[in-house]
Amino acid sequence: MLKLLKTILRAGDVTVKYPFAPLDVCPGFRGRPELDAQQCIACGACTTACPANALTMETSPDDNARTWQLFIGRCIYCGRCEEVCPTHAIRLTEDFELAVTRKADLYVRATFRLQHCSECHQPFAPEKSVALATELLAMHQANPEILATLRAQAEVCPACKRRASLEHRGSTNVHYHLKEQA
Repeated sequence: MLKLLKTILRAGDVTVKYPFAPLDVCPGFRGRPELDAQQCIACGACTTACPANALTMETSPDDNARTWQLFIGRCIYCGRCEEVCPTHAIRLTEDFELAVTRKADLYVRATFRLQHCSECHQPFAPEKSVALATELLAMHQANPEILATLRAQAEVCPACKRRASLEHRGSTNVHYHLKEQA
């Protein structure tokens, strides 16, 4: 019996003192997702990739806003949102203590402003997304004249671009047919 007590005393603590002491989690632990709204461009890639539909994005043209929302109660901590985010704005933390007293505390929201078309003045994309696209295009342009044109084109919605392209193509075709007849 004495031998057994000596073995037990030498073994030390075999359990952790949690919740009375902090719990060290393993590297790569997937806990609560966290959004860095300053870095997010509201592209919606995370909402498309989320298999549990814990992430949603709602666009409200009347309020000139796009709202990103995470419902932690549905999240399965798979990490797909972190993998697909092009700006690394969302990451999984090591936080696993997610008990709340109100259901509303399980929601995380961020709101982003929308870019208005310079032609029709309708909102069409998040301002941050348009700004990032313009920056990326600007990085590959050395000619300042082209850069100004690219920035102007980025402020036009896809519908107005399509309409302008069709009008331009239509006038070119009419001009081409007039040349053939002459």
